[in-house]
Amino acid sequence: MLSLLALSLAPGIAIIFYIYSKDKYDREPFENLFISFLLGVVGTVPASIIQRNLQPELDRFVPVFSLTYYFLWAFILVAFSEEGCKYLALRLYSYRRKAFNEPFDGIVYSVMVSMGFATLENVLYVFQHGFATGVLRMFLSVPAHACFGVLMGYHTGLAKFDPARASFHLWKGVLLAVFFHGSFDFFLFLQNNPKVTYYVSEALLVTSALVSYWIAIRLSLRAIKQHEALSKQAFDNPRDIL
Repeated sequence: MLSLLALSLAPGIAIIFYIYSKDKYDREPFENLFISFLLGVVGTVPASIIQRNLQPELDRFVPVFSLTYYFLWAFILVAFSEEGCKYLALRLYSYRRKAFNEPFDGIVYSVMVSMGFATLENVLYVFQHGFATGVLRMFLSVPAHACFGVLMGYHTGLAKFDPARASFHLWKGVLLAVFFHGSFDFFLFLQNNPKVTYYVSEALLVTSALVSYWIAIRLSLRAIKQHEALSKQAFDNPRDIL
């Protein structure tokens, strides 16, 4: 029991400390970080309600084994509902904090929200499916949520200091997170489609999901590096953030 709990919590905690270590110039108050994390945990509830209520409608109106079904399932039912709930927590709480005063803070807060969401989700999955699932999710699902959070947070940081184009940056962040989240899930979900697996091997579908995941990782690392540079610039020249 304790080993499963530790396995469930470890990846989220490790990612939090990694991102926190990158916030070198003006670290965020613990209270703000903790509340952001809790809001991510709470965000699993409306996301779950949305999915439970829309799943029957999807089953009712869209042919189950069609590509449209799996596209809507991955991108709308799962990705948009989950990333949308994370975004609301980020936008309505973290974004409004006075301590959000440098571009990198967008990434910090977004990852905190994402790790709150992913950690509770991970605990539920690991306790339901066991140790092997926990190991697999340690390297895939939880870091994937972090990558989606970095992409959303990167553009949220831009929005904070570019008010003339704030809406553009915010929407771009959400849509990028939804796109990569949906792409990752879409190829994995297709393994449940016998019409697809008749022509395409499951290995190819998993590889496609991993390619999407790899691209998200690359973009996330680039985003972290760019916002680290912007935050250094803001620290050295407070009047010239962007």
